Amino acid sequence: MDYDVIILGGGIVGCAVSYELSKYNLNIALIEKDYDIADDVALINSSIVYDGLECEDTLLAKLELMGNRLMPGLASKFNICFKKKGYLLVANSEKSEEKLIRIYDRALKRGIKNIYLLNSSDIHEIEPGLNENARKAIYSKNTGIISPYDLAISYGEIAFDNGVNFKLGEEVLDIQNISKGFKVITNKNKFTCNMVLNTTPGENYSIDSENRVNKDRKYLKYFLVGKNTERDYKNIISMVEEDDEKIYTMPTRKNGLLIGIKNGEKISYEKALQKIRCFIKDIPEENIEEFYESLFYNDSLIIDDSLIDKGYIKVAGKHYGQITMTPVIANIVCETIVNNLNCVLKKDFVDRRREFYRFRDLSNEDRKNIIKLNKNYGRVICYCEKITEGEIIDAIRRPLGARTIEGIKRRTGAALGNCKGSQCLCKIASILSREINKDMIYIVKDSKNSNIITGRIKEFDEM
Repeated sequence: MDYDVIILGGGIVGCAVSYELSKYNLNIALIEKDYDIADDVALINSSIVYDGLECEDTLLAKLELMGNRLMPGLASKFNICFKKKGYLLVANSEKSEEKLIRIYDRALKRGIKNIYLLNSSDIHEIEPGLNENARKAIYSKNTGIISPYDLAISYGEIAFDNGVNFKLGEEVLDIQNISKGFKVITNKNKFTCNMVLNTTPGENYSIDSENRVNKDRKYLKYFLVGKNTERDYKNIISMVEEDDEKIYTMPTRKNGLLIGIKNGEKISYEKALQKIRCFIKDIPEENIEEFYESLFYNDSLIIDDSLIDKGYIKVAGKHYGQITMTPVIANIVCETIVNNLNCVLKKDFVDRRREFYRFRDLSNEDRKNIIKLNKNYGRVICYCEKITEGEIIDAIRRPLGARTIEGIKRRTGAALGNCKGSQCLCKIASILSREINKDMIYIVKDSKNSNIITGRIKEFDEM
């Protein structure tokens, strides 16, 4: 056999499982069709860590609550951003107030602690910027925000350092049963293995059973508001859902404000902004830095081990709380695989991410010391976000290093400032070209056929 376990998909679940499995004496490969891992994580690198309060499905709510308890420890271990934030679930009508009380009673039955039912005056004492028609709210002290991309990258880097073989830019075409184990056929290779974990729910192969996921998708619009808001919102705020519409706000890791509106039908930018202003006061349009559109996922999330006797497991479905559930899902899947293969823990497992520097977060004294060691940290490339050449080079040279412009942007924050890369994008592309020893015309934004430059009209030594 080429491998004991092959993981299909380098999203956050695939990376988390590879990390958990790398603790054991197993030969593991992860196959990802894109040029980088964690492409399933939204560009806005802030996600809510839920506690199971709103989740309709009891099992998924339990996974959220379990993941909520694990997340602070993981963030501390991996040295990634995690901020504890309160959560306000607000009702502003008699109908939504009745639903709110049902949610509160259900949460108490589920054993969720540190939640409180507030009246109107208590709500405005916690968040004065809310609209006056807020009648009742549930306040939870359990929630927080985390950087999901950093979490996925941390999982992947540690797994890589502990021997997991990452095969990027390789697409799986089929999985076939053989006399013992499986044959995994890609567009580049054929591999044999004892077990397969499929985390790419959109793909179906010869071995697959029928997809049993109940899909629930809505339209979602994000407004990213900068630091210049007139009011400082300290908590995650959400409105009780009515008629397939839901509005929520959350502070971002960079102290901005992310406002989202979920709707059963597509609505215009202007209509979305009008609805948000009925919920949150004082949002000047000139303070809106970014506007995104995506889907809101509320699928049934299934760990399908119906073919575990043959060695095949599938994680299917997408859910808005998937980031919170990921550590628990990874533990469950890992335990299933380990029990099936009867393997043992490694004695030399390194449960630590390689050191890195965020220049903008350091003191001047620390900056001087780092520049003495490496002069590249003294050259600022992205002035908006204060990202240095040293950080960009480190992002490229690290385990599973960036090979695309998008990979550098996500790892460092470069080109995500107010100028949106107008001052630094060419410099970033030049550094990437130099570091991976490829001509500029082969540098891509994020995937195949997304070249930054399509050709040259004249040769220059540098851009």
